[in-house]
Amino acid sequence: MARAAWKPPFVDGYLLDLVKDAASKGSSKPIKTRSRRSTILPNFVGLNFEVYNGKVFIPVGPIKEEMVGFKLGDFSPTRIFKGHSGDKKVKKG
Repeated sequence: MARAAWKPPFVDGYLLDLVKDAASKGSSKPIKTRSRRSTILPNFVGLNFEVYNGKVFIPVGPIKEEMVGFKLGDFSPTRIFKGHSGDKKVKKG
C-alpha cells in the first residue's frame, strides 16, 4: 500500500541530523543506518550511505537524482537468489 499523497515523505529524525552534519562538513565517509524505511530526499544527493539488510551493511551511494523518492531499503536487498532447485541439469547417459 502506497503512502497517502497528502502526507510528507518519511525520514527518521536522527538520519536528517546525520545528513545535515555530513553536508556541512563535506564528508565523504558513508553514513551507516538501519532505517530502510526512510525516503531519499533531494538533500541526500551526493552522499554515501551504508544500509543494514539484517546481516551486513550494504554500500548505497553516492545517491543520484534518479534515486530521490525511493526508500533506502530498495537499494539494499535482503535475500540472495541462488537458483531454483530443479535447475541442475543432469546428463542422461
